[in-house]
Amino acid sequence: MNHLGTKRLETDRLVLRRFVPEDAADMYRNWASDPEVTKFLTWPTHSSVEVSQFIVQDWIGRYDSDTFYNWAIELKETQEVIGNISVVKLNEETEAADIGYCIGRNWWGKGITPEALGEVMAFLFDEVELNRVAACHDSNNPKSGRVMEKAGMKYEGVWRKAGKNNQGICDEVWHAALKDDV
Repeated sequence: MNHLGTKRLETDRLVLRRFVPEDAADMYRNWASDPEVTKFLTWPTHSSVEVSQFIVQDWIGRYDSDTFYNWAIELKETQEVIGNISVVKLNEETEAADIGYCIGRNWWGKGITPEALGEVMAFLFDEVELNRVAACHDSNNPKSGRVMEKAGMKYEGVWRKAGKNNQGICDEVWHAALKDDV
């Protein structure tokens, strides 16, 4: 493995980059304060912009580590941060990562999240030299599974009652891609 940390990535519509303090306002406004966005996530809806500021500052402090991967999803057109995507678990032994992502409701269904996920997967396979990239979603949130499929992940199965999110204990539906798949 060749750890590089959170490196700037670009697609046609997006800049994936490190968070900066000024992103907290966009984070709060565009996704973290929306209970519909956080419904199936593992962290609570932010009650104030100060909560978002605290989280962003924590992430910024972790960018010194070359094993910390957490990108702000910025729209090139508006330079607005509309979501984030990150490695939530890294397994050195199997050269594998689990990915988590969220994006503001105003940008759902526009292909932005699969675009961001595909770019992060390419980076993790080609530059970090991972063998496997996986993600899971609550079985009651199948649209997140569609994001994974559009980005090239394959359905692997359901881990019954294996996860916990803001809805309580849930079934986790797993998707993954292998470097050999792409």
